[in-house]
Amino acid sequence: MALTDKERKLYGDNVQILKKTEVYTQYRLSDEVGEGIMTAYEVFPGIRLIYNDMRMNACGENVMPMSNFIEVNHCREGQIELLLDSDEHLYLTKGDLSVNIKDGSCHSSCFPLGYYYGTSIEINMDEAPKCLSCILDDVYIDFEKLWKVLKSSDSCIIMRNIPSFEHIFSELYSISDDMRLGYYKIKVLEILFFLCGMDIDSATSVKKRYSKLQEQKVRAIKEYVDVNWQEHITLCDLSAQFAIPLTSMKKCFHGIYDIGIYAYLRNIRMQKAAVLLVQTDETVLSIAGQVGYDNASKFSSAFKTVIGQLPTEYRRNEKEHDQMEQSKAF
Repeated sequence: MALTDKERKLYGDNVQILKKTEVYTQYRLSDEVGEGIMTAYEVFPGIRLIYNDMRMNACGENVMPMSNFIEVNHCREGQIELLLDSDEHLYLTKGDLSVNIKDGSCHSSCFPLGYYYGTSIEINMDEAPKCLSCILDDVYIDFEKLWKVLKSSDSCIIMRNIPSFEHIFSELYSISDDMRLGYYKIKVLEILFFLCGMDIDSATSVKKRYSKLQEQKVRAIKEYVDVNWQEHITLCDLSAQFAIPLTSMKKCFHGIYDIGIYAYLRNIRMQKAAVLLVQTDETVLSIAGQVGYDNASKFSSAFKTVIGQLPTEYRRNEKEHDQMEQSKAF
């Protein structure tokens, strides 16, 4: 099925329609490392609710500015990197909400963790009903007010962990098919009602904003840790090696990857240890030494924190699972 001009402008050149029904349209996006699925429901004329399941690093190649569109994004899992005209980078993480005008000043295009799962509401200001409040008495939704607030905020607002929104969005993931469209109308009205009625200035928290240079250096640090995880790595050494202040490095790394550098390094080491536990018969102490621990007790504690099981339990359970799978094959 061919894309419309509007769909191509909104979602870019690397998108195709997988399925189109009277109820929803499903899109597939792809890049060299993965793909993403967007499932879009037209809830009201000009207002779409979209489920985003992205298993890729970036999307939106050649997306065109659409100055008459407002987009609301809620991050359920993973992370979105927002690239601004100023070369600054904003990050939307679990529980965060962003509202922006799709005018080209803010591009939601990158997923630093390699995955993102969340919900979007697209509002076409030219097509959306001028009187949504006519649907339910006392439900007043003023798009013009929201538009003016966005224009005065560089076309983008980020709100972090607002309990009322978190509750509403969480309910969008557990509805049966036969109730879906009616339920979406209620929930979208509820979200827009809260959004247009709240004091956005007081709800907007400090933005996780980093310069292009900071972002580049932190990505280089992550690549270095990925390759040199067996070495003795200290934060002070990384700060000096990559010429970035220690405090800025720690804040920027956590802001981009949603995890501290030491915790990230520990995760890598425990994943490597998990492979050795399954693929070799080496002792736990020997494997601990290979991933940087000279104490089996400390290694076991770190392994359980990351993997959820003690090393001996993990090895036993994985081998039992493999034996079961092999027995099914015969």
